[in-house]
Order: sequence, then structure tokens, then C-alpha cells
Amino acid sequence: MATPPSPGRFTRFIRQASNEGKLVVQPRMGFGTVDQMRAGLDAVSKVSAATVGTITVDSYTRVNDHASALLALEKGEDLNGYPLVAHGAAVTRQMLAGIAADDFPVQVRHGSALPGELFAGLMAAGIDATEGGPVSYCLPYSRVPLSQAVAAWAECCEMLARISEPVHLESFGGCMLGQLCPPSLLIALSILEGLFFREHGLHDISVSYAQQTHPQQDIEAISALRALANDWLGDTNWHSVLYTYMGVYPRSRLGAYRLLEESAMLAAHSGTERLIVKTAAEASRIPSITENVYALEFAASVAERDTVVEPAGIPDSGIYEEAQAIITHTLTLGSDVGSALIRAFELGNLDVPFCLHQDNANRCRAQIDGRGWLTWVNPGGVPIPQARSLTENQQRLTARGLIDMLSYNERRYDGEELAGSEVWRLG
Repeated sequence: MATPPSPGRFTRFIRQASNEGKLVVQPRMGFGTVDQMRAGLDAVSKVSAATVGTITVDSYTRVNDHASALLALEKGEDLNGYPLVAHGAAVTRQMLAGIAADDFPVQVRHGSALPGELFAGLMAAGIDATEGGPVSYCLPYSRVPLSQAVAAWAECCEMLARISEPVHLESFGGCMLGQLCPPSLLIALSILEGLFFREHGLHDISVSYAQQTHPQQDIEAISALRALANDWLGDTNWHSVLYTYMGVYPRSRLGAYRLLEESAMLAAHSGTERLIVKTAAEASRIPSITENVYALEFAASVAERDTVVEPAGIPDSGIYEEAQAIITHTLTLGSDVGSALIRAFELGNLDVPFCLHQDNANRCRAQIDGRGWLTWVNPGGVPIPQARSLTENQQRLTARGLIDMLSYNERRYDGEELAGSEVWRLG
């Protein structure tokens, strides 16, 4: 296997932290004004942990409505993120001066299916990293045809590939809809997006997975993700990133921190290099700088307590085999990864449960079983080894049942006894 090119600043920092046995923790932080955004990044850079900074863009920028973002700035209105294009590259570069550095790289997070203007802006501003993907930022967040998103992302990847200092690109494929998507499908989508990035010239990437509903299943899933990344992306500079649960979040402070604690333990026990952290305010509003800092410190302390090691005693429910089957089949459907992705969704061989995008078949279904594992009920046209994957005693899904599944972690952690947890010792 070929040796990957030299990594960029973002990956160099991740590797150094990993070599020192540190989990990198990262917020999902974004503010509308330059002063707020700089203050947030400065506070994160001073956290007593290995951190990277985040600039999360606003809703207008995500859909390329930069005129509305600029108008909101002129009127002094609040925005739910940083309007990078409206502010302009020069302003953003100045905002980052003296903060972004080798020991504090910064990533732009966005959610855009058509990110061309945003990518041009972040490149001009000297940003170290960004994220998303042709599937993961199209199907959940837009009405853009998948074929159009694939073409746009191909152009954007090639744009990044022309930069001499590599810009890191993270697949969001492991977070489709945030919940109720079987782990093998999340893993397959993340690896396929990684292959798409590589096909278009990028060799500095990460693959993702979102915490689901049972830690043992998640351990197996992350192990499978890392093994498949090594199999398929071994000639790139890759690492894995875990997202603290992306679905309906606990409303109590203790419940929220118990869920965050479990995600930090999961990252530490699985060998994951980077954790995207959520705060106790997630269920109700945009978190403050102080709340973000506390969550980062808490997650880092949990990971330090639970030494980062490669997992042992991993369950085997067939997640690796399912994901491998999905990846392998998808790649037979086109002459390149992009056309294969489009064709796979046309045929329903890639299919995201409960996703209403017009290019998604929405025939497959999953459920949270009696153990708390997220399992297939009906894979539809998704090519998995069915004998190991279909659950027994399938029941018809009702609206009440769907709501119960969506609120599973909220109810579980808000109602759980937390005496003796790290939350009490740090809070």
C-alpha cells in the first residue's frame, strides 16, 4: 500500500495528541459576530485539554443565502452561527490571528450540500479543516438532488486538493439523521465518503461515527469502522471521530452529563482520536462559551481517567461484515465512487431509514430492541447478510413506537440514577 503524503496541521496535531495518549475534544461552537467567535475560540484554546477549535456557520450560509446573512449582520440580529462568507476571508483571517496555530487548529462545520462558496472562503481565510460529504450533507439537510451534490462535492474536493498545505476533510457519514440508522450503514457511508474524498485528490481525512443507544454495540461499531478504514483508506492520513449522541438529548443537566460521560468513555475505550462534545444546554438552546468550556473539560477528564486503549472483548454481531458487504456492493455500481453512490440510492441499495429526501427510497427500517441495541427490522434493498441482521419477533412500527425510539436516550438518561458518577465529582 502506498505511503500517504505528509499530513496537514490539523492531522499533525491529532497524531501528536494520540501519541501522548490524549483524546482530542472539540465543541460544536458558532457565533454570529467576529468578537463572539474570537472569544469562543480563545476560551477553547485555553482549556486544560487537547482541543481543536470549531467555527460552525449559520443557517443562511449553509444554504448559500449570503445576502440574508449580511443583512442580519448590518441589522445587528442574532445568528445561529458564524457567517463566514458574509464576513469575508480577510475579516476571518484577522479574527483567527494569534489563536489558530500548530497547537490549536480550527475546523469549519457547516451542513451545506453545495459548499463551493464556503470552501473558497475558508481556503482564503487559511482554515485548517472542514467536514461533510456528498451524501451526509445532502440527504438529511437539503432538497438538492443527490447527483448535483455529488458533482459539487467533487469540485470542492479538487479545490482543496490543489492547496499545498493539506486541508483536512471529515466525513459526516457516521451521523446520518443523528439516530435510528443501523451502525453498519453509518460505517459504510463514512468509508464510502472517505473513498470519494480520496478519489478526488484528498489524503488527509477522518471517518465518523455517532454514539447510539448501547455502549457495547458502539464499541463493536467503532472497531469495525477503524478496521474498515485501515482496509480501504490505509494509503491516506486518516483518524476516527466520535460524536456524542446526535439525537433527542436529555433535558436534565445530570442526564446530559451522564450521556456525555458515556461518550467520552466510549472514545477512550475504542481508541478513537477525536470526540465532538455536546453540552447540558443542547436540548433547549445554543450553548454559551462557558458551557462549551465546561463540557470540554469534563469530557477530557473522563477520557483521562479511562486510559485510551485498543478495545478488548469486542462483541461480534456482524457489524463489520454488514458494512463490508454494503461498501463492496456499492462500488460495483459505477465506474467511480460518485456515480456508484448515485446509482446505489437509485436502486435502494443505499437507503437511510426515515429520511424523506426525494432521492432516498425510505424502505428500510430499524428498531431499538429489548437489549437497547439498534438493529435492522427490514433492510429493504440494502445488501446485508440477513441471517445475522434481522431481528426476531418483528412488530409493526407505530407512530407511538417511533416517538418512543426517538426519545429513548432522553428518557433513559433523564431517569437514570447518577449517584457516584463523575458528574457529581466535577460539578
